[in-house]
Amino acid sequence: MKFSGAWKKFFTDPWAIAALTIVIFFILTALTFDIYAAWCQKNQLLPTYMISSTDSSFLPPCPAHILGTDYQGRDVFLRTLAGCSSALKTGVISGLIAIIIGVAAGVCAGYFGGRTDDITVWFYSTFAAMPTLLFILAFALLFSKDFLSPVLASGFRQIAAIVHVEPGMLGIYLAIGLSGWVTLCRVIRGETMKLKRAGFVAAAKIAGVSDIKIIFRHILPNVFHLIIIYFTTLFASAVMLEVIVSYLGMGVQNAPSWGIMIADGQSRLWSGVWWEITSASGALLILVLALNILGDAMRDAFDPRR
Repeated sequence: MKFSGAWKKFFTDPWAIAALTIVIFFILTALTFDIYAAWCQKNQLLPTYMISSTDSSFLPPCPAHILGTDYQGRDVFLRTLAGCSSALKTGVISGLIAIIIGVAAGVCAGYFGGRTDDITVWFYSTFAAMPTLLFILAFALLFSKDFLSPVLASGFRQIAAIVHVEPGMLGIYLAIGLSGWVTLCRVIRGETMKLKRAGFVAAAKIAGVSDIKIIFRHILPNVFHLIIIYFTTLFASAVMLEVIVSYLGMGVQNAPSWGIMIADGQSRLWSGVWWEITSASGALLILVLALNILGDAMRDAFDPRR
């Protein structure tokens, strides 16, 4: 199916359009708050969502604070929106890492076969056997507790400054990416094995086209729909993992995060302070649900077998 026809089918699905609209809203919100935070940092100002007031602690939802305030008197609504930045960065960066590794390994294993395939299968079998959460927590400790060499630590600090995140979060992005490529690699490997036996690939080989050109001209364009579909799945998984790690206290430290808000709010549910945990959990639910619906709609529209 041509991409024009796939997109036409995609935009005839009202659920897909609604999900895409929600995801775009979260992306724009994340970009807005990230730019605002960078501006505040440059001008040595405290962002609005970080301003505390002990006189306004635990205010319930009201016209001045539509989702109430937390234990420091900070606006929960603004902190929920600001938390989009942490979630979206995790999804995009971790998803791209997983996509690059999974596609590169899957295509090479499926196309070249032999020892390359054996090594790839061994690697993804090893990574699939690792406990994902413990693997991510180990990386978080490695990056946040200065266990890296000075050269590596300096390099990661520079990268963190460019993407405007805490250095420790880079370890989490890398860990989520390294643990999330396995399924995509398996799918791409199987699809590449089918494609390399296709007539157009055989014709290209007879014509003397190099393997690299065949991969980029014939293999990758025919598995691109799988990359799009699996990216939405990886995105949603990465967002949830970031929230879990932050909830456990190993993720974001100095910026709003839904995981931190859930951790702070759960201990106060017994006293009737429900708005903080509800806001963060609701935002997470809406984003992940929209991503899952978007992924299903893209699979239905772009998968040639459907």
